Amino acid sequence: KIASEVIGKPEQYVQVVVAAGPAAICFAGRAGTSAFVEVRSIGGLSAKVNGRLSEQICAALAGVRIPAERVYLNFLDVPASHWGHDGSTFG
Repeated sequence: KIASEVIGKPEQYVQVVVAAGPAAICFAGRAGTSAFVEVRSIGGLSAKVNGRLSEQICAALAGVRIPAERVYLNFLDVPASHWGHDGSTFG
């Protein structure tokens, strides 16, 4: 919902993958909870949008006990022709 609202894309096109489990994570030399978040979008990303996404995603992760200082986010603007869906591409 955060990505849909902040980027301005319909929620029907938002996919979230959570890979949780027995992964060993070390961040800043310390083991413990951590997250790497990758946001990919066909347009809609900018410095302002990315800042809002970072703020809101980190707040949501803090709600599940992952402190913001142990979160990295990566933002990728993908060309529509490089994104496939339902047997076709978006561009």
